[in-house]
Amino acid sequence: MNFQQSQTFTGQKNTGVQGTLGNNLFKLEDVSVTFGDIRALINIKLSIDKGEIVFVTGASGAGKTSLLGLLSGDLKPDSGRVSVPSPRRCFISKVFQDLRLENRKTCEQNLWAAYDSTIYDNKKEFKKDLEDLAGVLGFDNRLDLKIKDANGGLKQKIAIARALLSKPDVFIADEPTASLDTGNARRLFEVLNIYNVKKGMTVIWASHNKELVKNFSGRIIHLENGKLIYTGHACFI
Repeated sequence: MNFQQSQTFTGQKNTGVQGTLGNNLFKLEDVSVTFGDIRALINIKLSIDKGEIVFVTGASGAGKTSLLGLLSGDLKPDSGRVSVPSPRRCFISKVFQDLRLENRKTCEQNLWAAYDSTIYDNKKEFKKDLEDLAGVLGFDNRLDLKIKDANGGLKQKIAIARALLSKPDVFIADEPTASLDTGNARRLFEVLNIYNVKKGMTVIWASHNKELVKNFSGRIIHLENGKLIYTGHACFI
C-alpha cells in the first residue's frame, strides 16, 4: 500500500513478539506495557480468532490505544508474549486517531491512494468499489471536496473507506465513530459487518461508548486502568 493508514507487520524480530500459532489470529499472554510511571496494560491475557468482530471498550486512559498498538505491531510489550499473524498471509489495515489524510487533495484523491494493482484487476474495478463505499457511507456527493474543507465526520469516513479499499484481512480502528452521529455510526457498523460476513474480515474496534456497542453483535473486551475486566457478549457489560 502506498499510504500510511494501512500497514502490515514489518516482520522485524521483536522481543516478546512472535508469529501466531494454532487457531488464534492474535494471542497475548501475560502482556504488560508501561510508559514511564504509567502502567498502560497489566498482565493482559486474551486471544482473537480469524473472522471475529471485537469491540475494545473502556474509558479514556483505560489502555485501549495501547492494546490496539500491540495488535497492529506498532507497540512492543515490556513483558509477556504477543503472537501476531504472519505478514505473508494476513494484511492489516488500521484507522487510528491520526487519520493521516492529505489536506490539499480531494476526498476522492485520498481514496485513490489505496489503489494497488496487485489486489485489483484494473482501475475500473477499484473505481466501482470506491463509488459503492461512498454511496453506502453517504459521501458520494462530497468526493470533489478538498480534505481541508471537510468536517471531522467526513474525514473519518474517508479514512475508513480508504482502509477498506485496501481489502484487508484485519481492520483495526481506534474510536472510528468519534465524530459521527448515531445514524452514521450504525451505518458504518453495517458496512463492517458486511465485510466481516462476506469477506471474512476480522474487525477490532475500540470505543469508549458502551451504549453504542451494546446495539451491535460481537465480543467485548473491556479494560479499566490497564486491566482486562471483562470479555464476552455486549449485553452483559
